[in-house]
Amino acid sequence: MRKVAVIVVILIVAGGASALWLKRELARPYRGFSAPQVFVEIPRGTSRWSIATLLQRNGVIHSRLAFLFLSDRHHRWVLQAGEYMFDQPVTPRQVFAQIVGGHIFVHLVVVPEGWTMFDIATELERERLCTKAEFLTVASDPSLVRDIAPQAKDLEGFLFPSTYQFSRNVSPQGMAATMVREFREEWDKIQTTAQQDPPAEAAGPDRAPAPRPRLIPPLTPVQVVTLASLVERETPQPQERPIVASVFYNRLKLRLPLQCDPTVQYALDLAGKPTPKVTAEDLHVQSPYNTYLHRGLPPGPIANPGDASLRAALDPAQTHYLYFVANGSGGHFFARTLEEHNQNVQKYKRILAGLPPEPPPPVRATRRVTTRKHSVGKQSAAHARRKKKVSNQQ
Repeated sequence: MRKVAVIVVILIVAGGASALWLKRELARPYRGFSAPQVFVEIPRGTSRWSIATLLQRNGVIHSRLAFLFLSDRHHRWVLQAGEYMFDQPVTPRQVFAQIVGGHIFVHLVVVPEGWTMFDIATELERERLCTKAEFLTVASDPSLVRDIAPQAKDLEGFLFPSTYQFSRNVSPQGMAATMVREFREEWDKIQTTAQQDPPAEAAGPDRAPAPRPRLIPPLTPVQVVTLASLVERETPQPQERPIVASVFYNRLKLRLPLQCDPTVQYALDLAGKPTPKVTAEDLHVQSPYNTYLHRGLPPGPIANPGDASLRAALDPAQTHYLYFVANGSGGHFFARTLEEHNQNVQKYKRILAGLPPEPPPPVRATRRVTTRKHSVGKQSAAHARRKKKVSNQQ
């Protein structure tokens, strides 16, 4: 009987000690990692014990037994899969609440205007959200835009530039769908405002009272996005984009090749030979995207344009410009004739050489005027002597 009493006492003491330990452990902030922050990824279907092991292994919790007890006590609450970030000491209760609430870490993915689907795939791989190949496989399927752009060959041009928040459990299909959804929203707004706004006009003496330029037949949605992508890649200046669009419209009307360097860059991208600068040799690359060799628009967009370039493609300025060249300040010199364009090219070359755009005016030769001061002085003295002599004779 006495042994039973001892055992009971021991169990009570052990139970009390365990309860005290558990209470203290669950309320104890802990940080077992030395890095500024630690990421813990919980795959789908991971058991509660495995989750506790992951958390302990990464230094987020001190005791997996305490965390498992807390998890089993609230077994009706689901531990959400995903990537979690921890950057300060936290208690097991706080960790449990974060995972149950699905407060997963999101990656900010910035897609600038003018990026290609290859650029986007590279960035997503850098963020470890998916591999480059996985995203390019998804982007090669145009089914997401089939209703608005039946002629689209892929999603290039329809992955709208913006800042996105993606968690690691979002699939490449989900990320592409989010970007396309952003495009659809902007496309609807742009088309609505383009129908309401008056035609855009270019500043300067080259303005023409003609109606807004349009091709016959009108451009399809894919062609509009394609034209907008050319505008996007040619100029970073929003105010210039309607003018650049007008140059392309004017050249298309006259059946002149667009001669757009970024289309050659895109052709090289497709060939696996990316280049930051097009050379004279690159202009001969055999590709339907090479607008030096082929008239008209390329087969599809060469980048993902922003709203300013899309608006410019739908509503270009009214100009007679056919040429443009960089001005060294992020903008361009525009010209109506080849002669004017060649003059602008010379200006650009002077700027690159560190000289003013215009050469200084020629120096005019001046004749040196000499005075006859001494001769005049001598004549005056002689005249005075003659006058004095005549006076004496009188």
